[in-house]
Amino acid sequence: MREPWRSSTRFERGTRAIQHKEIRVDIRDNPLASGRDASPGNGDDDRAASSLFVSSTAKAFRVLHAFDGAARYMTLADIARAAELDRSATQRLVYTLEALGYLRRVPETKTYGLTSKVLQFSFNYVRSHELIDKALPYLLEINRTLGETTNLQEIDGRQIVFVARFLSRHLVNVDIAVGSRLPAFCTASGTAILSRLPAAEQDAMLAAETLMPITPYTEIDPDKLRRRIRRAAEQGYAIVANETVLGDISVAAPIIDQRGIAVAAINISVPTSRWTVEKVEAELAKYVQVAATSISKAKFNGYGR
Repeated sequence: MREPWRSSTRFERGTRAIQHKEIRVDIRDNPLASGRDASPGNGDDDRAASSLFVSSTAKAFRVLHAFDGAARYMTLADIARAAELDRSATQRLVYTLEALGYLRRVPETKTYGLTSKVLQFSFNYVRSHELIDKALPYLLEINRTLGETTNLQEIDGRQIVFVARFLSRHLVNVDIAVGSRLPAFCTASGTAILSRLPAAEQDAMLAAETLMPITPYTEIDPDKLRRRIRRAAEQGYAIVANETVLGDISVAAPIIDQRGIAVAAINISVPTSRWTVEKVEAELAKYVQVAATSISKAKFNGYGR
């Protein structure tokens, strides 16, 4: 049976259209491809009903998450709208977060923005994350050997999160950084991770996901997605092209923790101007497989999905 990405004339036309051009993609306007969690759930409603749940704390985080979108600076009205809070509560929360140093008011305006203090959370996460520590030497070695972008992405609910990243030496200008999120269903890393889950859990995740396209080539047919996941399970790696970023081909292999659970994936991302899917499969798949297997064999503390 021919692979969908090999038989698609639409993919071929799209690939030719972006050959030899600088890749520039801004994911911030797309809630499915930004830092926002476009698929809430995973038991959140049940936990919110608990007597242990502090709603005021949750509201403060909703204010901070109001800045997950494209706007870097927002008025109180904008923040209230994005956080789905009334103006009075928003004003108090913004004042408190400003006093604590997490928000700042832009001089001579009525807008607010995040401060560098929020980076303390990500810094503490990265420096205490044993998997990142184990994976960095492999990411760096692949990056230096191939000169291409390498990523470590972990699963969080129905999304994958970039937790480590080494950029290509070639000119590729894409607005994706550590902390960026993408839906698992349309990424090589997400597919690789899903391929190591039980079939029932795969089906549950696909059924719960909003299968919205990010590019014109994003696969949203559940049956085709299941076939792609099964193929990844058989091969030990997944390849996805043009589905999250036009002009991008990604190959990924899953990383397994001590409990035997797929918790992350190592990924190589290359442009279609210099690579084809066939060449990626022939030359790059082995790199992610070897690295993922080596990291999986290293002892690191597991963490739940």
